[in-house]
Order: sequence, then structure tokens, then C-alpha cells
Amino acid sequence: MTMKFWSLAFCVVLICSGAGAQSAAWQPGAGHEQVPIWPGAAPDARPAKGAERAVKEGGTVAGRPVTTVHYVSRPTMTVYSPKEKNTGAALVVFPGGGFSVLAIDLEGSEVCEWMAARGITCVLLKYRVPDSGPYSDAGKQRYPAAPLALEDAQRTVRLVRFHAGEYHIDPHKIGVLGFSAGGYLAADISTNYEKRTYAEKSEADRVSCRPDFAVVMYPGHLQASHDGVTLNSRIAVTRQTPPTFLLQNEDDHVDSINDALVYYIALKNAGVPVEFHSYTQGGHGFGLRRTQLAVTGWPELVETWLRGLGMIER
Repeated sequence: MTMKFWSLAFCVVLICSGAGAQSAAWQPGAGHEQVPIWPGAAPDARPAKGAERAVKEGGTVAGRPVTTVHYVSRPTMTVYSPKEKNTGAALVVFPGGGFSVLAIDLEGSEVCEWMAARGITCVLLKYRVPDSGPYSDAGKQRYPAAPLALEDAQRTVRLVRFHAGEYHIDPHKIGVLGFSAGGYLAADISTNYEKRTYAEKSEADRVSCRPDFAVVMYPGHLQASHDGVTLNSRIAVTRQTPPTFLLQNEDDHVDSINDALVYYIALKNAGVPVEFHSYTQGGHGFGLRRTQLAVTGWPELVETWLRGLGMIER
């Protein structure tokens, strides 16, 4: 199967695991350890719908299979530290998967390894799924009783900032990078950081969870009722929303380009520094796997943008 398959059937394939090869709970590669982000039970915990498992899906992206994680009830973070040069910047990475599963390698570990090799510390968040963020129901946005994914995101950014010295990063150079549903989550925490969404668990919860910058890749759920004009009311953009890099393809049949456009317009109108890249081809769910399509050169665009912000050296 090709990228076209992935762009048209991303959400369906991720949810339907029967065609994939199932395994135990996801584990990062050698040399990396995932640690729980919550001491004890996570806030607003619900009964698990199943045991966590990693599934190697039947389709491929750029000729390689994709591994998804199902039924995450114990959120974790995995730190990918630079082995040579260290820019002092850090990214908390949110994989996509429709808030149903997590595309943990395509939009997670592979991105972290690439960024770490360029001197940027990456922290991969394995946030709770399913039913932890917005989803579409008969053309309308639906939400869980508690914003579980946002709780996990807020907590992780706080932990990274609290432990900045230990991770050898600058506490003022911590950003977020999200894909698809994770792109929504990046916008969510960029606009919902002042109010903590959970009760204080440790001293780390007293520091700010505001990202210093955000990279939002082919996001979903940012339109209100898919009208192509109105921003989701839960994404309250202000002048204090962090500088943002947006990228979307016009032929994305999973998340419309209008999701990115309404956010771009809101950022622009609020006076937030924003850079928006739109491509005619590329579909959805490509991560940073290279193909002949120009859009897959986006990592270099992000590096250039970060240099312009002063987050990494020129």
C-alpha cells in the first residue's frame, strides 16, 4: 500500500487492528526508557477498555510499516537526548491517531531520533487513548467528560521544564510538535496553559506548561462544525499564544486544509508570529518519511524557522 492509502484511510486503519500483527505494550528502542508521567493513577482515570498493545499495521508509508499503540491508560514520556551537539532546545512530541490510537513510530520515535541527531532534545509523550480528545460525530465535535490528552500534555511540558537542568535544556526553549490529532493537542496546549486541568500532583505542577513555540502538522478538529470559517471555541488564541509553524496539504482527505487555515487566521489576527506552509500534494500521515513529494522536506523548514526564532543557533 502507498501514501495515498494512508491519507485516505488513516483513521480507519489505525482503529481496525485486525489486519496488523499484535504484540505486547510498546517499548522504545535500546538506550531509551519510558517513565510514567503521573505518580500513581492518572487524573480522571477510567476503566481500561483493553490491555495496551503495539500493532504493526498492514499498510505502509514510504515502503515501511507503521506501528500503532492501542489502549493507553498509563501515559509515559521517553526522552531522546542529543548524543553530540546540544542546542538547548527541546520538543515534546504528540503522535497522531485520531485520539483512538497513537502512530508511535511514524509520528513519534522516528521524529525524536531525527531531531535529537540535530541537537534538539525530544520527549515523546505516549498520551491516553482512546476517547481522550475531540472526535467527530455526525459532523459535530464531541468531547470526553475530562480532557485526558490535554492533562497528559500539560503535565509533561511541566515535567520537562521542571527537570530542564537534568535534561541539559533551556527552560525557555521548550516547544511542542504534534501531528494530526497530536497537531490539535499542540494547538490545545498552546491556548490552554494558564489553567491547570488537574489537581496538583507534585512540585513540578507549579511551573508553567506554556510552550515557547509550537509545530502543528496537518491538524484536525480546529474548525467549528467543519464550516471552514470559524475556529473551534476551545482554542482561544491570544497575543500570548506561542509562535507557531503550521503545515498542511490541500489533498488531505482526513483533516481538511481548513483546519489549519482557521487556526492560521486566528493566530495572524491576534498578532502571533506564525509561518504557514501549504502543499498541493502529500495527503495525510507521512511523518518525516521521505518521498519524492516536496512536503516531506518539512523538517529542514522547521530547523530554519527555529533559527529565526533564536531557539537554535544560526
